[in-house]
Amino acid sequence: MALSILLLLLLPLPLLLFLLLPNLFYRLRFRLPPGPTPRPLLGNLNDIKPVRFRCFAEWAQSYGPIISVWFGSTLNVVVSSSELAKEVLKEKDQLLADRHRSRSAARFSKDGQDLIWADYGPHYVKVRKVCTLELFTPKRLEALRPIREDEVTAMVESIYNDSTSPDNKGKSLLVKKYLGAVAFNNITRLAFGKRCLNDEGILDKQGQEFKAITANGLKLGASLSVAEHIPWLRWMCPLDEDAFAKHGARRDRLTREIMEEHTLAREKGGDTKQHFFDALLTLKDKYDLSEDTIIGLLWDMITAGMDTTAISVEWAMAELIKNPRVQQKAQEELDRVIGYERVMTEVDFSNLPYLQCVAKEALRLHPPTPLMLPHRANANVKIGGYDIPKGSNVHVNVWAVARDPQVWKNPDEFRPERFLEDDVDMKGHDFRLLPFGAGRRVCPGAQLGINLVTSMIGHLLHHFYWAPPNGVRPEDIDMGENPGLVTYMRTPLEAVPTPRLPAALYKRVAVDI
Repeated sequence: MALSILLLLLLPLPLLLFLLLPNLFYRLRFRLPPGPTPRPLLGNLNDIKPVRFRCFAEWAQSYGPIISVWFGSTLNVVVSSSELAKEVLKEKDQLLADRHRSRSAARFSKDGQDLIWADYGPHYVKVRKVCTLELFTPKRLEALRPIREDEVTAMVESIYNDSTSPDNKGKSLLVKKYLGAVAFNNITRLAFGKRCLNDEGILDKQGQEFKAITANGLKLGASLSVAEHIPWLRWMCPLDEDAFAKHGARRDRLTREIMEEHTLAREKGGDTKQHFFDALLTLKDKYDLSEDTIIGLLWDMITAGMDTTAISVEWAMAELIKNPRVQQKAQEELDRVIGYERVMTEVDFSNLPYLQCVAKEALRLHPPTPLMLPHRANANVKIGGYDIPKGSNVHVNVWAVARDPQVWKNPDEFRPERFLEDDVDMKGHDFRLLPFGAGRRVCPGAQLGINLVTSMIGHLLHHFYWAPPNGVRPEDIDMGENPGLVTYMRTPLEAVPTPRLPAALYKRVAVDI
């Protein structure tokens, strides 16, 4: 409140009226969804709690499943029910398929030259077609399956070695360390055919550069202040154009370096493995893809796939440790189907229905992007009987949708059996469960993500029994979230793994593909 008063005192009356009129105009002309009363200039920014999806879910309990939230002078509409999610993502999808780009997103994507940040139009349709018809096809995912299974078995070997060493035996391990290695190596191998992190956890030169660029991108994005939502304040908090330019040049330089390596290998006839990067080079002329689009697509895959998989599995393991009944039931299924003489593969999934339900239940309770990325209205549209003016941002609170007590029985309970009783699709066809979104902007790599999450959970459960650290009760595990676009655990999970299988089954057999 003090900041609002200070800003009001600093503004001349004509300018103040000019700044307040748009908000007043919207509220008088349109029948907007209800919501907390916005303050002058700042809107509801002062009232939003750090973990936004929980804050919006609380407001939905007071104002209803569709609410208005003002980020400064920008209207944001948040929906929190499956019926309204269906209206946003299916029935009115084309009118809400544009993308809001912050200043940092605009710089990173070169004004939407990639897939994630592109507005809906010919460019988006073309790039989307490349993803669905060329990159994420069942045939290509199956061809690259050995990479995923190789990295998961490398994770198992690393956990086994660390947990059975004299110094660590019986002690807890930081789970995300091992999950992050799988996610990082998997995405760099799928995208570029490069394993940048070795079995000792040491990055090569390019791997170090990948990590540094990713971390710097997050830092730059987080550096934007409240001025991001108040356009007239941006002159006081200008974007560090030099820092963004250097970041973009560094990212492009690394990508072009790898591009040249692949081009030389292809010219020599020695690289026909058709990872995503090779595929894009082959498809460049067919789809008229610019170099900016190829680079943008590859970095979309890196940023979207590197953290979300590890986050999802960490939450799943936390729930399994808190719920030993579920852990035991999943292990009994694995022992019955896989046994004690071999390791699980993705081919076994069809015979492991309870394991699939465990993965699905973890993604229901802990979707990696709980608010999805905001859609932007490209025309005036009605949702739930309310007006959504052109240019408004629309968020689907998939976290709240998946915990709606009117839809889910005991929604906060981790109970995978619910999906044996009701087979709910989670790839955008059933609007009760939307960890990958739905409609025109559904994640094209949903099946890849599901396969990897299920495989990681299955291997962790088949190879080890998991318990909380000594002195910690299962119910005391911190299940709070860190603020941010993706839901990191507030307190990284620590757990004690105990091997369950013969020692020979913990050895990775390297795969070169």
